[in-house]
Amino acid sequence: MSNAEPSPVVWTPTGNTLAQSRMGQFRRWLEQDGLGPFADYHALHQWSIDDLETFWGKVWDYCGLVCDTPAERVLGDRSMPGAQWFPGMKLNFAANLLRLADGDHGDREAVVAYCETRPVLRKTYAQLKADAGALEAFLRSKGVAKGDRVAGVVTNGYEAIVGMLAATSLGAIWSSASPDFGAGAILDRFGQIEPAALIVVNGYGYGGKVFARQQEFADLVSKLPTLKTVVSVQQLPDQPHLAGPLVTGWDEALAAGAGEAPSFTPVDPEHPVYILFSSGTTGKPKCIVHGTGGLLVNHAKELMLHGDVGPDDRFLYFTTCGWMMWNWQVSVLMTGAAVITVDGSPGYPSLNALWETVAGERVTHYGTSARFIAGCRKAELKPAQTLDQSHLRVVFSTGSPLLPEDYDWMYTDGAPQALLGSIAGGTDICGCFVGATPLLPVRRGEIQCRLLGVDAVAYDDDGTPVSDGRGELVCRQPLPSMPVSFWQDPDGERYREAYFDTFPGVWAHGDFIEFTEHGGAIIYGRSDATLNPGGVRIGTAEIYRQVETIEQVKDSLVVGRQIDGDVEVVLLVVPAEGQEVNSELAKTLKTRIREGASPRHVPRHIVQVPDIPYTRSGKKVELAVARLINGSKKADNRDALGNPEALDQIRRRLQEEGLLPA
Repeated sequence: MSNAEPSPVVWTPTGNTLAQSRMGQFRRWLEQDGLGPFADYHALHQWSIDDLETFWGKVWDYCGLVCDTPAERVLGDRSMPGAQWFPGMKLNFAANLLRLADGDHGDREAVVAYCETRPVLRKTYAQLKADAGALEAFLRSKGVAKGDRVAGVVTNGYEAIVGMLAATSLGAIWSSASPDFGAGAILDRFGQIEPAALIVVNGYGYGGKVFARQQEFADLVSKLPTLKTVVSVQQLPDQPHLAGPLVTGWDEALAAGAGEAPSFTPVDPEHPVYILFSSGTTGKPKCIVHGTGGLLVNHAKELMLHGDVGPDDRFLYFTTCGWMMWNWQVSVLMTGAAVITVDGSPGYPSLNALWETVAGERVTHYGTSARFIAGCRKAELKPAQTLDQSHLRVVFSTGSPLLPEDYDWMYTDGAPQALLGSIAGGTDICGCFVGATPLLPVRRGEIQCRLLGVDAVAYDDDGTPVSDGRGELVCRQPLPSMPVSFWQDPDGERYREAYFDTFPGVWAHGDFIEFTEHGGAIIYGRSDATLNPGGVRIGTAEIYRQVETIEQVKDSLVVGRQIDGDVEVVLLVVPAEGQEVNSELAKTLKTRIREGASPRHVPRHIVQVPDIPYTRSGKKVELAVARLINGSKKADNRDALGNPEALDQIRRRLQEEGLLPA
């Protein structure tokens, strides 16, 4: 626990919220079933981790999830890694997301898609189900089968959702990337998982500009030899589809399968539903495999109970298809709510555009990044005074810690009546460890709580729970959405190394966290060197692969500089003999990184240095430089460095550039 004064309360649930929220109803439902009584949220949480099996079984039942064959029990083997969830069950992921698509609810809006290049698209649940069935039939006709991978280079819109539902209905595995990634970065991901089908846009719009990508994506297709079919989406209506013998246009693919219903092929709970990707810090991104049953029930808990999302709600989360928040967002369909998607720049045509969409669509749940909220604060926006937000109940924030000043802005000028739900977890679990609940107050600068069923604590370096101050965020008991495996990791060695080597049998997440005396949480950032500008995780290796192919560059190192609640990418460059880091080279570097990786990878600062520190075994020492630039007092083991003088040289250069106090 912290010795600091408790953070002030900035939002308090009303009596109606406590009673009528889905979390409040769940609590009463449990008590009526003979469990409890639960004096408050914390008592409910304690029971949820004391009796994991009963808790997760009750979540499944209360949330109305469906299966073809019931489980023999909720939790079999409890080992971590390797916990066995819902053994014996047969289910389908898409069947659960479309479970309300029949009957009266079928006429309600399921997806409302905004983008910069096409008119707004509105589709009902019945239309969504019909299109998912048609696309599934087309994929089957091309030989795509259960267990195959269906990959998407897609924008956050309707086609991505239909593609995922079609793939998971037939028992295939969905994986997606954003089209603003360079072809090389996409190939680093999809080349590992060998997709049988690719759904790909012909370009995208961002910030009022149009980016045609047909040639680059056609080249990507040529480098994926396992493809049986390619479906081209005309995201840019005035541009042609991709060319090639495997390519079918989106409309033609749907027409070919028109009238076919989704098969909803039953699969085992651990059957993969998604492959997500790590940031690629130490090489090609790791392929993180998520299982069908565990991901489904965890998303149900997070969205229905913690997020208080129901069939009458309208949900907008600003994301891309290369971020796990897209996967989180699309699970909202299981609640029967309308999903409002927005593709493009969050600041175009103005920083107020998203708030205007929230007002115009009468959004009840709005999700964004901490960086966006900070940007609104700095721009002195006042959507609470200028727009009708009477319908907005919850604002989610994630990607990086939310500054206390951003809570102030939200509760004066942003959305004063809404629960500000700062949530934190990651790609690794495609969900959250800590986050929001409608049963507790919101305190300035704090995440509200540990989520139900999550046995999260802070450990010191010796594996002892921290009672005062910061520690490593760990989870001591199984969570259903922990990955079932890494792709191409047959003995599980890379998986164990990623999460369970630090504290055997305990998940170590890689965040520094403090749990407050009233059960809240404060996250102080990653405990490794992964970059996170604007809440989007970036691997340094992806930048190195662009920078170090430029002949004027001898060596480089990338770190993140924490500033005003966000992270700036700083690129240190050792120029080749006879070269210097002038404005021309800096422009070349930024262009190469933007085109080869993505605009988010482009560094804010490029600094010439004489040398890069390496370990004695020949590895770049990013973490030591990251600690240096962020003012950490923690001492590095200079004996482990082959050239410790490089750190001193970098310190002087950062001081000269004004990035470090003299």
